[in-house]
Amino acid sequence: MAKKHRILIIDDNMDTVVGLKTYLGKKYHVLTAYNGRDGIRAFDKNENRIHLVITDLVLPDIIGSYLVSVIKKKAPEKPVIAMTGWGHHPEELETNPKADSLLEKPFEMDELDQAIGKFLS
Repeated sequence: MAKKHRILIIDDNMDTVVGLKTYLGKKYHVLTAYNGRDGIRAFDKNENRIHLVITDLVLPDIIGSYLVSVIKKKAPEKPVIAMTGWGHHPEELETNPKADSLLEKPFEMDELDQAIGKFLS
């Protein structure tokens, strides 16, 4: 399969990033960032080449909903999949621009594939 789509993964958990990059790297070009500020920098540097963003909502330096709102303000057409281990729908997503999809950790890789498939064909 040709790797034509580029995905940016933003998460402060190295195991999560490595696992997602290994899994998604079989089908997509994958960029990574380990905090919100680096995620925004990576997005800005590669905005025209990024097709989808996957981000954790709990990051050490930026609230995830703020990160989603920054990306959506810069590129509202770019799909954002948010991940959370909070176990409930974070209240902050109700007042800020919402991610296009929300996955609760832990999730199965087929759930992630389905979420990505809605946006990248």
